[in-house]
Amino acid sequence: MSAAAWPALAIGLAKPAANQLTVSRSTPSAALSEEALIDGCLRGSQAAQKQLYERYSARMMAVCLRYAQTTFEAEDVLQEGFVTVFRTLAGFRRECPLEFWIRRIMVNAALRQHRRNAPLVAVSDGDYPETLASEEFTFSNYAYGELLAVVQELAPRYRLVFNLYAIEGYTHKEIGELLEISEGTSKSQYSRARVVLQTKLARLQPPTK
Repeated sequence: MSAAAWPALAIGLAKPAANQLTVSRSTPSAALSEEALIDGCLRGSQAAQKQLYERYSARMMAVCLRYAQTTFEAEDVLQEGFVTVFRTLAGFRRECPLEFWIRRIMVNAALRQHRRNAPLVAVSDGDYPETLASEEFTFSNYAYGELLAVVQELAPRYRLVFNLYAIEGYTHKEIGELLEISEGTSKSQYSRARVVLQTKLARLQPPTK
């Protein structure tokens, strides 16, 4: 989603009070610090809201793409996530980087999307080995675009667990609570996802140096 989507996203966001209209209408100058950006958004400045969106939207789109099956679905998650960001920003206690907080909101939005549109139903695992050929196998050897494309081909249950554990850093216990599965199931699905990914990548081409 590009910055051109901002006007649609801005609909329904908090409007500034009458004595703050000059702030909202002013032309943005240099990039604001994180603190100033948050304070501006809380005052209702659409200029600050727009700058926050433009600063983080590309990175958050990358997060959404890892969970979504299509770019269209990822854009929906991104928009839903940013609406939540602006509606709940007053509750952000600034105990962690703003980007980390926004990222967690995006992940939760992606999980809600999956619950609505893609229930974690059982599917065939395909023709894959039961274990990894080598424990030394690492996904860091592959280009981001390659890995993203293959991750998106995973069955929904594998993709969610892999992303939450390997990328977002959740524990298997936390994943179990998020997805309403056991900790052991999370571990086994993550292991299986790694096997499937390794096999798919090996079939494509040698790893990028």
